[in-house]
Amino acid sequence: MRRYRAPSCVAGGQREHYRCSIVREDIHTKGIPVLCVSCEARHRGICGALNPDQLVTLSRSTKRHKAETGKELMSDVGSVDRFSNVLSGVVKLTKTLSDGRQQIVGLQFAPDFLGRPFQAESTVTAEAATEVELCSFPRQALERMMKEQPDLEHRLLEQKLRELDQAREWMVALGRKTAAEKIASFLLMIARNIDPAAGPERRGASFDLPLSRAEIADFLGLTVETVSRQITRLRGEKVIRVENNRHVTVDDIQRLAARAGD
Repeated sequence: MRRYRAPSCVAGGQREHYRCSIVREDIHTKGIPVLCVSCEARHRGICGALNPDQLVTLSRSTKRHKAETGKELMSDVGSVDRFSNVLSGVVKLTKTLSDGRQQIVGLQFAPDFLGRPFQAESTVTAEAATEVELCSFPRQALERMMKEQPDLEHRLLEQKLRELDQAREWMVALGRKTAAEKIASFLLMIARNIDPAAGPERRGASFDLPLSRAEIADFLGLTVETVSRQITRLRGEKVIRVENNRHVTVDDIQRLAARAGD
């Protein structure tokens, strides 16, 4: 950590302004583990409820790692030993029927929390839909800290309630929206969540589709042909731009939201 005496910051030039900025930044991050300083989960995720000492304690058992596309992160047939914060990428959640059929039931983005506290087994399978980066920690360590820090439990409750609200909104989309609105809603969800550092005032977004056309069709209850046709239609109307059949650019999120019926 840089150690400077606070300069007077009066009538100074660029250098004095720079040094003042450093002092303010060091005070803001004092005692925060290096691993956590720039982490979105600390700013907007569950770890924002922890003080520096608690972050240090949790970081001792934390593992930051990447997972390639298709890797299973959590299974619905085994016990859950570790929870994770999603730092980047997209995680796909699926439910499996007794005959082996699967249904995608949700997507998670940074800084979402992956796991369900106080439950030793998962009810869904989590898989990396894209390359993801995760910050994982033992389930017991987090559950113990939740008992010691009510704000942490409150943060988790808030996130789970947001997920419940999103699930209800998605039920409306699947049950009442047209095929065109479903595709626009799907793209809008990704555009609004793909970059955790971007604020709500942003105008556009650019991303790779985290699901194949077939997976999008299953997720939305459409045929592959309908998915392709509606994406082509949005592209033709210049609501989106598509490169290499996978990379999507949205220049005006509000225009896409209008197509989604929002």
